[in-house]
Amino acid sequence: MPDLSSAVRVARDLIRCPSVTPKEGGALNSLQSTLEAAGFKVERVTFSDQDTPDVENLFASIGSGKPHFVFAGHTDVVPPGDNSSWSHDPFAGDIAGGRLYGRGAVDMKGGIAAFAAAALWFVEENGTDFGGQISFLITGDEEGPAVNGTAKLLDWAQSQGHVFDACIVGEPTNPDHLGDAIKVGRRGSLSGTIEVTGTQGHAAYPHLADNPIPGLIKLLSGLDQMKLDDGNERFQPSNLEIVTVDVGNTAFNVIPERATGKFNIRFNDEWDLAGLKDKVTGVLQQAAPEGLNWTIEFKRDASEPFLTKDQKLIETLSNAIENTVGRTPELSTGGGTSDARFIKNYCPVVEFGLVGQTMHKVDEHVAIADLDQLAVVYSQFLKSYFGLKGQ
Repeated sequence: MPDLSSAVRVARDLIRCPSVTPKEGGALNSLQSTLEAAGFKVERVTFSDQDTPDVENLFASIGSGKPHFVFAGHTDVVPPGDNSSWSHDPFAGDIAGGRLYGRGAVDMKGGIAAFAAAALWFVEENGTDFGGQISFLITGDEEGPAVNGTAKLLDWAQSQGHVFDACIVGEPTNPDHLGDAIKVGRRGSLSGTIEVTGTQGHAAYPHLADNPIPGLIKLLSGLDQMKLDDGNERFQPSNLEIVTVDVGNTAFNVIPERATGKFNIRFNDEWDLAGLKDKVTGVLQQAAPEGLNWTIEFKRDASEPFLTKDQKLIETLSNAIENTVGRTPELSTGGGTSDARFIKNYCPVVEFGLVGQTMHKVDEHVAIADLDQLAVVYSQFLKSYFGLKGQ
């Protein structure tokens, strides 16, 4: 069986690296040392883009031929907030009461550590000639704008001749207990900004001004009343949420010049991006009063929904979970987005990791027992996926 304590050691080493987006913080260095010691070939790639920070990424691989399995994840974390609110230093990797504390313990340094432990055991038991290839696709840009991370790393890997057959993203997918759920798909995401322009003026002389706020209210009301769909057997209904309304006016006696409203839509596979944009634009056109000066701008980071149907990937992982923790996982498409939205364009992808109850919270932590069991799940998956019995 795998050396379970190795998952804890790797996780602690990673947590002790303050890799708050977009800083590498030593996390990729730590993972590189761990993987190279086991014989992995490790490459570091930095990507740049206009108006976003440069980001370091890591690609590691061992073995050769097919099938080529890849584990994907991120070492960047969200800020810890006020350190004094934590019962343990967010970057100390303290263990107390059977739990490992620290920013990223769940999301998702713990997942990376569990897979690293599983992969190291697998290679130790089977050598490098195991009838395929295992790779790590690790970014430092998942919690940030996601511009210089997984999307570009995938393109780079393809340019190097890598063709992946399947992928697991180690995001925390379980709501309550390890083994509750595998994410086999995700809804898409579309965000937009509506701007209405008027004429600034004195609140006592409205005939000399043109207040943009009433027009914006009508536009947002049209969106709020829009029904998209009822969902389907694999996805929940699509939903639109108005997330902010901004005027930038601090005075009570001034009619503002412009007003903006922002929204986000999480949508299922009843829609694609082009059709959804047309729908939103049409609703706004109908809701807009005659003569209203308004614009709609959709953010470029939109993503399409996807559903993975690769039975070998899903069944092999489901069996590994059931054999390890005794639960039959739900095949879920709920929640937000992840870097799986990029990976699905290259190979079948699912997500499975730790329990997500404390992610992004003060005192983020993982139960040591869960971390150990996740390493076993991943190791069971690897030996089954490559058709090896292991020990």
